Amino acid sequence: MHWQPVIGLEIHVQLNTKTKLFASSPNRFGDEPNTNISVVCTGQPGTLPKLNKEAVDKAIRLGLALGSEISQISTFDRKSYFYPDSPRNYQITQFHKPIIVGGTVEATVKGEKKSFGIKSAHLEDDAGMLKHFTNFAGVDYNRAGSALIEIVSLPCIHSAEEAVAYAMALRELMIHLDITDGNMEEGSLRMDVNISVRPLGNHELRNRIEIKNVNSFSFMQMAIEAEVRKQVAAYTAMPDKSWDEIIPRATYRFDTEKKETVLMRTKDSIDDYRYFPEPDLPPLHVSSDHVRHIQKHLPELPWARRNRYSSEYALSEQVVETLLSDPKLCRFFDRCLELCPHPKSLITWILSEFQGRLKEINKTFETAHITPEQVAELVLLIETKKINGKIGKTVADMMLIDPHKSPSQIVAENEHLRPMTDTGSLETIVNQVLEANPQSIIDFKNGKDKAFAFLVGQVMKLTKGTASPELVNQLLKDKMN
Repeated sequence: MHWQPVIGLEIHVQLNTKTKLFASSPNRFGDEPNTNISVVCTGQPGTLPKLNKEAVDKAIRLGLALGSEISQISTFDRKSYFYPDSPRNYQITQFHKPIIVGGTVEATVKGEKKSFGIKSAHLEDDAGMLKHFTNFAGVDYNRAGSALIEIVSLPCIHSAEEAVAYAMALRELMIHLDITDGNMEEGSLRMDVNISVRPLGNHELRNRIEIKNVNSFSFMQMAIEAEVRKQVAAYTAMPDKSWDEIIPRATYRFDTEKKETVLMRTKDSIDDYRYFPEPDLPPLHVSSDHVRHIQKHLPELPWARRNRYSSEYALSEQVVETLLSDPKLCRFFDRCLELCPHPKSLITWILSEFQGRLKEINKTFETAHITPEQVAELVLLIETKKINGKIGKTVADMMLIDPHKSPSQIVAENEHLRPMTDTGSLETIVNQVLEANPQSIIDFKNGKDKAFAFLVGQVMKLTKGTASPELVNQLLKDKMN
């Protein structure tokens, strides 16, 4: 209670570009090892990098969404380190003049909105991947050279909960911007966590511990809490010792089984990386016109969409979060809304009816070829009383069998799906149900609502669900009264 954690995050995000940052080889996960490689991304002598414009545009998109300054001139640098997964023995990054400077991430922590500052974000290429087997280790260079953007926060985060909220909000933003798939299991988003602690009210920055390559929000929270406990215990046990002797700067990993941080190596200094300007890449010039063009085509940002769904359409928090977890689903819903002004009915049919059916057959709206136009038309048929909800469910089943037919066409081609509009025939069925269930009439008149629901169900059963529930209700009440 007497200590304050000081946390800064370095989040490495793999951009979903078609090709790598400095080479034309495919940027694709899951292929056979060492197939998506070229002479450039494997560091062959004499090869020259060529910058990927798509990666630059995605970085600008992120900077604009964060309210950052987009550098009109940024540069690339070499960061030297020797490791088997680094084919060139150096990484091309932006140390001195990054493309993004400043910015803010908005996140909700325990129901309270908070703002977290960004120091900078820069483009760099990824390393390969070491794969360990029983008797040997191998290197897969498929990932080598993939485009990364590294977002560096200010040391303005003061709890594990804040760190998780910040990282989750940033991930959500980047997915909605379509600059990454955000798949943490595949390594599309990896986090380095820098942690120190200081006495409450003290503003000094003490030595920090870096926890490398955390790829889970829950693991990050556990790692921060474990490291904070460790540092507080160390300072408390040695109150007379200099703080820079108690916690030396070092790099750790988080052991998920032991739930504790484990030392990897003492912390490298900036000098150890021997940064110097990349001689094979000229400075990157970004024009104001190009930035304005990208700004003009930014999609609706998650917090704006969240506010619209909640305030304009009165959707529940759970429904809103379900939508926002999938930008494609958001776009599907928004297109439906353009055609059908019934948001609550639409969301029920999208999330409950259709997604339930799609999950059973392991498909999505896209792979099942179900369009927003079809879903909107089905809901309109129900809302305008042209069919009832039960018929709608049958139509939905038939749409999945033959997605090329519209709901109206399916209803027109199937007589049993057309609503029963003949009042005379329906009245005969109502009489039949009442004659067969005299006790239910008595129960209804004695105030038992379940009896009335039972009678409605019997009529709907005999009409195979094609009768209008409103008309059935009215006829039953008229007859019993």
